[in-house]
Amino acid sequence: MRYAIVVEKAGDNYSAYAPDLPGCIATGNTVKEAEQEIQAAIQFHIDGLREDGLPIPEPTNWLNI
Repeated sequence: MRYAIVVEKAGDNYSAYAPDLPGCIATGNTVKEAEQEIQAAIQFHIDGLREDGLPIPEPTNWLNI
């Protein structure tokens, strides 16, 4: 599955989150680092959902504008 992510400037660093996975967030010193960290956070989040026997949200379709 491919989840959309949002990366935002946050002071001196960057924050990232996956809108389809509430609570799944990450930070980094650069955009690239934030992207790498959110990828790891998404995998960790999904693994936790599986371990808890919870459903894994389907990615929604996001429109690129």
